[in-house]
Amino acid sequence: MPFTQEHSEDIQLLEDAAHRFIQTEVQPHLEAWEEAGQFPRSLYARAAELGWLGMGYPEELGGTPTPWAVRNAMTIALARTGGSGGLLASLFSHNIGMPPLLRHGSKELQARIIPDVLAGRKISALCITEPGGGTDVSALKTTARREGADYVVDGEKTFITSGTRADWLTVAVRTDLQNKGPMGISMLMIPGDAPGVSRSPLKKMGWLCSDTAHIRFDGVRVPAANLVGEEGSGFKIILTNFNGERLAMSALALGFAECCYDEALSWARQRKTFGMALVDHQVIRHKLMDMKMRIESTRAWLNAVTARADAGDRGDKSAKGAEWVAQVCLLKNHATQTMQFCADQGVQILGGMGFMRGTACERIYREVKVMMIGGGAEEIMKELASRQLGL
Repeated sequence: MPFTQEHSEDIQLLEDAAHRFIQTEVQPHLEAWEEAGQFPRSLYARAAELGWLGMGYPEELGGTPTPWAVRNAMTIALARTGGSGGLLASLFSHNIGMPPLLRHGSKELQARIIPDVLAGRKISALCITEPGGGTDVSALKTTARREGADYVVDGEKTFITSGTRADWLTVAVRTDLQNKGPMGISMLMIPGDAPGVSRSPLKKMGWLCSDTAHIRFDGVRVPAANLVGEEGSGFKIILTNFNGERLAMSALALGFAECCYDEALSWARQRKTFGMALVDHQVIRHKLMDMKMRIESTRAWLNAVTARADAGDRGDKSAKGAEWVAQVCLLKNHATQTMQFCADQGVQILGGMGFMRGTACERIYREVKVMMIGGGAEEIMKELASRQLGL
């Protein structure tokens, strides 16, 4: 969907709403949610009420067609104000769980699942990663053998965001048991309460209020009608899904970097050392400018790649499509490195307070590694980009 002047006005309203939401409905409770390892399910309904869960989805399914520029602006505003990756990762986990269904699922399957998710009544999770599998998606071992009108699923998935309480699981499975490569992979929609589904919560370094799980499938029967697309098309579906995820993660990383800058600047203005404000020391001002330099370069790159996405660039087989995919991969690396740098410098400027729970810089410092690994690790992003560029 192309970006228009009207969308610029929408962005300002959206940013104001995001700031109010975080300040009044999140920040007073965030530390308690971090300790609990999850936040209330009612927050999904609230986000739906504000129109955020449906952004980018068709109206007939309860969504609002929205360009990437507007969606990214919302992501940046929420991250910059709240500084909680765990909250945003789980609250918007449907944005990686639902696109495969939206692009490739049957109309009946879409109508049965998507409206409830966009209304905040159901939670969606994407299940790709396996124990010992990691980035090597083509080697996944979870199987789905056909028995009459059903598939019978056996296997495991791990590091699943929203995994402990998701109502719908978008699961990568191997339907061709003789084919050990990418062409044997398919996608299934599995109800979270299906008999044979079991989940174990995982303890993490960061994203503490995101309910992350290890999920087991033991003889889980799933109607064949829950197949997304055709058998054997799962690997291609997964690869195209990553492009949107990486673009969104770049916006998220930018918002977190800005959050660290804001908190560090505020602290530097208040904190007195040797009879003067911290910000009056040249070394501190230079640290802030190093942060600002990386933030602005990330913003410019994100805006450029986002504009191309809104103009119709996608990861097709053309040279232009391949170059766009390379840009997304490299942008994701640059944005998360910016986040890492700003988190580190923010903690340094805050000093002892930067080591204390309750500061945004401390929380983001712990969360940055999952951003640099999730959605495609840095090393994989570089290799994929080099291949897309024909190196």
